[in-house]
Amino acid sequence: MNISSIVVQTVPKYLDEVVQSLKDSKACDYHMHDEKGRIIITIEGNGVSEELEKLRIIENIPHVVAADMQMAYSEDELDEHMEVINNADAVPRMLNDDTIDAKDIIYNGDLKKKDLEGFAKTFDKTGKNK
Repeated sequence: MNISSIVVQTVPKYLDEVVQSLKDSKACDYHMHDEKGRIIITIEGNGVSEELEKLRIIENIPHVVAADMQMAYSEDELDEHMEVINNADAVPRMLNDDTIDAKDIIYNGDLKKKDLEGFAKTFDKTGKNK
């Protein structure tokens, strides 16, 4: 089970409407807000993909300016990924394979330009199909 905290931003004049929409959405748990339009919620999911689905629901609520994950926790996934990392080569095989063209190597470090749904599907499969 994953649990993530999210800060939702709205314009103060829509604060009450957005808070009520978040409470009614069933995609999250509301915790608190301030007069500036910042709202703190949490979401839960069985994996990153499910959390991203819920995040998209929240982002599509009218008058939500931004909804950004701040903290995420998943003990089971962390253990799976640590096992993969601990049992992996220090340098990925593809970086030592002269038959692979560098332009075909996918860089996963830039989250601003990333297809997060695609990344989540790959991330969720880590360690499950060895």
